[in-house]
Order: sequence, then C-alpha cells, then structure tokens
Amino acid sequence: MREEHASRRLIDDYARGDATMAADTVWALEAHLETCASCRSLLAASVAAEAPEVSALLETVRAGLEPQLDAAVRAPARRRSPRWVSAWLTPVMAPWLAMTAAVILAALLLDAAAPATLLGGASPVSLVAPVLPLFGVAAAWSRALDPAHELTASTARAGLPLLLRRTTAVLAVVLPGLLLTGWLTGTMTVAQWLLPSLAFTSAALALGSVIGVTRAAVGLAAAWGVAVVVPTGATGQVPLAVQSGGLPGWGLLLVLAVGAVIVRRNAFSTL
Repeated sequence: MREEHASRRLIDDYARGDATMAADTVWALEAHLETCASCRSLLAASVAAEAPEVSALLETVRAGLEPQLDAAVRAPARRRSPRWVSAWLTPVMAPWLAMTAAVILAALLLDAAAPATLLGGASPVSLVAPVLPLFGVAAAWSRALDPAHELTASTARAGLPLLLRRTTAVLAVVLPGLLLTGWLTGTMTVAQWLLPSLAFTSAALALGSVIGVTRAAVGLAAAWGVAVVVPTGATGQVPLAVQSGGLPGWGLLLVLAVGAVIVRRNAFSTL
C-alpha cells in the first residue's frame, strides 16, 4: 500500500502560519508530521523558504545554546513509562481508580450487612453505580490533577481521541467491578447498572465540552447524590431511576449524550 504524504502546498501554508487553514486540517497535518520523516524534511525546507525570519531565530537560539548544552552535565537516564501509558492513563488516575474500587467494595458490604428496609429495598450498588465512572473521568482530563496537562493538551493527538482512551481505561476498571458486584448481590440486572453508568459517563463528556470535563463530572455526581441518593436514604422509597422502569430513560440519555459528544467533538481540543 502506497503511503500518503502531505502536499507541498499544504506544508508551505502551514510553514507560513496561514490563518485560513481549517483546524481539522492542521490537526491532521501535525499528526502526520509526527510519524513521517519525509514530510518533516519538506517542512524544514519550507520554513527556510517561506518563513526565513523563523529560521534565522532558530539559528540564533541554537548558536546561543550549543555552548551551554555542551558544557552541561547530563542528567542520569530515567526509566520511562511505555508510550501507550500516557495515551491511556494520567499519573493521578491510579489512586482515583483505587478509590472507585473501594466505593464498590463498600457498597457491596453495605448491601450484605444493611437491613433490607434501609433504602426501601434498593440496592446500595444500584445507587452508586451510575456515578462511579465519574470519579475516574474527573481525573482523566483535569488540569489540576495532571502535572503534564499543558504538555499533553498541546500535542496534535490531544482532544476527544485522548479523552476517549482515558475514559475507556476508567470503564475497563469500573465496569468489571460492577459486574462482579451485581452478580454477588443478585439484586439487579446488568442493564440496571450498565446503562446508567454509560449514560452518566457520556453526559459528563457532552457537558464537559462546554464547562470542562472535571466540572461536569463533579457536578453530575453531586446532582445525583442530592436528587436521588439522599432522598432515598431519607424516605426509604426506591426512585424510578434505579428501577427497571427507568431503563428507557437511561437509554435515551445515552443516545442524546453520545450525539452531543459527536456534534461537539472539536470543542475538546480547546478546553
């Protein structure tokens, strides 16, 4: 299969900093340049021809730094994580996922030890399942929690693709835990926890395209606690949202949220 390369005209426009280039075109070109040495060579030549002031600035900086770099003491080599780790996880996601697993375990123990009338017969797992993935999603794209956020967000492959990979990593930990918990308690079907979890996760991403993913995840979790968990504990009445009759509503929310994420997909690169 013949490898496709960027056209010389496109590379020249990029080198000149053409403001009329579409954002998705720039993203695709930068992603291609990451893996194509041939096109990077064309870009270097194009910068020299189309933007000589940039080349002159680079040469000046290089000339000033080379003596200092030659005299600097090299830092000892550090063990680096595989490249795929940074694409799927952040340095702070591990403790957040561990906390999520601890919440699942606590809900399981409460389900086994609490009286059946405590929550009106509702399973504690069903009350926390919808918002459990939000703990990890909040940490997946957080400026405050990721020390490398600025560096990661500035790469060509940042935005929705990176966020979806990290969200998938969260679900890969949370959903098996919920599956095991649901099987052990036997109080709810797979659909009763899977649909709400996926719907809330998708809603956090959709709302996150407007206000930021972390704010969206925290806000939705707080709203669920105030609107459902606290009233259930206070009244003992099982809300429709955690019953089988609420599944059509969760399915509709999932479809709408996924559609919103698709429509707003370009907004994630500017968050």
